[in-house]
This record gives sequence, structure tokens and C-alpha cells, in this order.
Amino acid sequence: MKGLTDKQQEIMDYISEFTHREGMAPTIFEISDHFQVQSATVFSHIRALQRKGYVNRSSKARSLALTQSNKPRHFSLSLSIPILGRISAGAPLLSEEHVEQHISFDPTLLPRQTGGHKLFGLRVQGESMRDLGIMDGDLLIAKQTETASIGDVVIAMVDGETTVKSLYLSDGKWELRPANPAYKSRFYPLDDLVIQGVVVALQRTF
Repeated sequence: MKGLTDKQQEIMDYISEFTHREGMAPTIFEISDHFQVQSATVFSHIRALQRKGYVNRSSKARSLALTQSNKPRHFSLSLSIPILGRISAGAPLLSEEHVEQHISFDPTLLPRQTGGHKLFGLRVQGESMRDLGIMDGDLLIAKQTETASIGDVVIAMVDGETTVKSLYLSDGKWELRPANPAYKSRFYPLDDLVIQGVVVALQRTF
């Protein structure tokens, strides 16, 4: 079967996740509402997916079905997520020079709000986030974004280095807070912190 565009892959992932969660396929309207695009745009992507052999659809309501599975309540597509090595300041986050490998990841393990975001992975070094269950050697999955909410675990660039910490605001400065009493929070002026992503999942190898 032919390859997919990024948006077609995102739509397929959403159909898979929705079907797994709700026990039925999403409607065209639900897909368009999720991605904040017009229904006609979704129709165009669905027709393209049908031509490529990835999707079946009839005239009945909620008839969307992915062709890769005979048991839609128990299947999930695998996302290919790039695992990044050392990230240098000023370079595009997902540039080829940063990507060490790709892994397959079950999209149903991701929060719903990650739809539409590019994902990347980083390997944890150290134990500064231990008390949040983030251990040395864990693989973090993050959505690429330049904004975050207070309390989010973020991938941030400070002083040319990438770090993983919880984000807070304290006395007009950003606080990067560890989750281990052996480490102390660090504080940065608002313009000195670059958020690269928000952690949405974790993968651990035993």
C-alpha cells in the first residue's frame, strides 16, 4: 500500500484511538472537530485513505474501519516516533542530526490531547525526577510544543542544554522543579527558557 502523509497518519491514529476507546468509529464531524478543520477536508483525506487501501467506509453512520485489523476493539496502529540524542540550541528539534533511531509506540497509550502534535522521544539520564516515577534509562515520549501549563513535565532548553523538569512560575521567573529532594529547583528569567515539548508518556524496559 502507498505511503501516508503526516495528516493522513494522524487521522488514522485518531480513528484507531477513538474506536478502541468508544467501541465505535468516529464520524466525519467528530474527526473534523478534533483536528479543527472543515468536514470537506476530512472527506478528502478519507477518500485518499480509501484509495490507498487503508480505510473502508460505507454509507452507514460510523462505518469507518481500518483495513489492518479484523477486531477493531482490540487493535492499534503503531506510531513511529523519533528518539533524539543530544539537542543543541538553535537547531530544529526534529532535524536529522538529532534523530538516533525510531521506535514503534501504541497510540492508545497517549492522552487524547496529543492529536495533531508531532511526537519525539528522549532517554532519561539521572534521577532528578525519580519521585514522579521517571527513572534513569526511561524513554520519555513528548509532544513538540513551545507552550506548557503550570505543573507540566517539560523538555526545556536552558543554557544550551536540554533538561526534563516540572514547570512552575515563582516570583516572576520560571521554576524548573525536580522530583527528588537531593536536587534543587532552578530559576530562570522568562525569556531565557525555551520549552521544546511536554511529556505525555513513558516507556520502560525491564
